[in-house]
Amino acid sequence: MAGTGVFAEIIDGDVYKYYSEGEWRKAASGKSVAIINPTTRKTQYRVQACSQEEVNKAMEIAKSAQKIWAKTPLWKRAELLHKAAAILKEHKAPIAECLVKEIAKPAKDAVTEVVRSGDLVSYTAEEGVRILGEGKFLVSDSFPGNERSKYCLTSKIPLGVILAIPPFNYPVNLAVSKIAPALIAGNSIVLKPPTQGAVSALHMVHCFHLAGFPKGVISCVTGKGSEIGDFLTMHPGVNCISFTGGDTGIAISKKASMIPLQMELGGKDACIVLEDADLDLVAANIVKGGFSYSGQRCTAVKVVLAMESIADTLVEKVNAKVAKLTVGPPEDDCDITPVVSESSANFIEGLVMDAKQKGATFCQEYRREGNLIWPLLLDNVRPDMRIAWEEPFGPVLPVLRINSVEEGIHHCNASNFGLQGCVFTRDINKAILISDAMETGTVQINSAPARGPDHFPFQVNQPPHKLLLL
Repeated sequence: MAGTGVFAEIIDGDVYKYYSEGEWRKAASGKSVAIINPTTRKTQYRVQACSQEEVNKAMEIAKSAQKIWAKTPLWKRAELLHKAAAILKEHKAPIAECLVKEIAKPAKDAVTEVVRSGDLVSYTAEEGVRILGEGKFLVSDSFPGNERSKYCLTSKIPLGVILAIPPFNYPVNLAVSKIAPALIAGNSIVLKPPTQGAVSALHMVHCFHLAGFPKGVISCVTGKGSEIGDFLTMHPGVNCISFTGGDTGIAISKKASMIPLQMELGGKDACIVLEDADLDLVAANIVKGGFSYSGQRCTAVKVVLAMESIADTLVEKVNAKVAKLTVGPPEDDCDITPVVSESSANFIEGLVMDAKQKGATFCQEYRREGNLIWPLLLDNVRPDMRIAWEEPFGPVLPVLRINSVEEGIHHCNASNFGLQGCVFTRDINKAILISDAMETGTVQINSAPARGPDHFPFQVNQPPHKLLLL
């Protein structure tokens, strides 16, 4: 059970504590923030509302602790990460319970997220020892006009204090994907978890605490973004920000000082389907890629660009699979569960109503109960509809019919997003040419967009790198 057993010390009454200076603490103000269960729409948990003063203290201790942590032998850092990974996997059940209750993640997927996160922590520890254990040696006479009179040794050094801000949809996995690389490299971490997902993240942080990390190397502050959000991102003690989310990242990039930023801000992942594609394979991947976790994934299929000649058949096959999706509470391991909040559900509904008003074909009846929205495929969507461009982050998928490959590429590249995309065709030469033309960080061939395996690069459309997955 969450907040019991080894996790009993992270909760006080019905309010979860924040983590600073190696201890679980209560906010001095006595204020807390409610976390609403997306299924019941009632308060499920409460977390501390940290003040700016408490953030300052966490930053201060993180700065001093990092200096000592950076001198800790690399093998020792890896040893602690392996220990944290084992503890995380050992206690997957209570953490998964939190994921089910605060972000409505299907029960089976919730367990998978925790186990996967433990594996990623261990993998990062191993890779870190290999990568950071090497340096470079240069000699001066490799450059014209120089004698062999100088030698240069280079090695990688930590940045300092890393501010990590993961999103609600993977509050454990996308937290450890920031935490583990930072720690193995000798940095300290200040984690600001999303409100929805904060309790899952606090349980995860306790696993690192139990592993024996030194005081101050890891801190986790909770609270209202309106009160401590800007204060955190503009804090002079922060040496790097790693953020996963939406438009908030744009605001962060404008307000942050001249420090490194690592961001992933959503996607409108296009699925281009050619005439020669295996339509059964395409349909299976569209449904899996577009509707798993109710479409609340940055790498979900967000728009299908199907050649007109095969569109009718494809839509028919997708509809047949959509009809088999189960809809209900996450505890029942349903395929479609409530979206994270009422505001999210309202936004999705706004996109649906816009498409309806402008003449899209509804392949299913639009149905919503509270935060639960039934899966919906929209056919004959046109570029003047919002759903053609905006990211719904819900179980609604638009199909645009195209008359040429160039038309599909143009739509893909006209998007403000550039995370992932996919191409379905039996012609590998066409697939590679189209992939090269798509302005996205990763292109999957005959497979739906996805993040993972977790050790693969996760690219956005940012030169000089691009990932092609076959």
